[in-house]
Amino acid sequence: MSTSFERRPVAVIAGAGPGNGQAIARRFAESGYVVVLLGRNAEKTQDLAKEIPQAVGYGCDVSDSDEVSSVFSQIRSDLGGVDVLVFNAGSAIFADIETVTAEQFEASWRVNALGGLLCSQAVIPEMVARGAGHILFIGATASRRGGAQMAAFAPAKAAQRSLAESMARQLWPKGVHVALIIIDGIVDTPTTRAYVPDRPAESLVAPDAVAHTAYELTRQDRRGWSFEVEVRPFLEKW
Repeated sequence: MSTSFERRPVAVIAGAGPGNGQAIARRFAESGYVVVLLGRNAEKTQDLAKEIPQAVGYGCDVSDSDEVSSVFSQIRSDLGGVDVLVFNAGSAIFADIETVTAEQFEASWRVNALGGLLCSQAVIPEMVARGAGHILFIGATASRRGGAQMAAFAPAKAAQRSLAESMARQLWPKGVHVALIIIDGIVDTPTTRAYVPDRPAESLVAPDAVAHTAYELTRQDRRGWSFEVEVRPFLEKW
């Protein structure tokens, strides 16, 4: 895939569907980044990219090592090195321990944890080489505690959080900022609104607010980096 983009900083959003992914992509595009959207469905991802200035879309299953390796090689060829990676891909499988299947458990882990590992490993060498870069994970409260219906989701998010922390301890001294955004609440999308039609908008997490937090993390002075930050609506009980 050829492009006519001049060299600008590149932000890759892995898991760029409606909601947080789309909002984060827009925020970085507005700030002068060329934005790369990654999603399982190449056609949908490319259609979404058409709605965002200076954006391109690629199909990629983040849990497939060959696909991840291929797409990041293509990104480097088309656009240059990656300056920011936002790992927003997730597999929200909800089931209790008596009904969850081994396949569901593994599928959740493969996307949330393994996917984060594969995408990160694809950009870490170039970031370390230049002593700069940002890797942001979009996490969840489930990474800290398991609910009855989260027998697959919570362990996967906990693994993702531990991965991010291990990465931060290794990569911060090398100039690469790794951070985790804990989403504590229901994200405001048309899909979630259908499930909670009676909840006021102010009780839901605004994707634009998540995007603002993600962008501001990349602007922190390296003498005052944050690792874990929380985003929740002011009406959320916690």
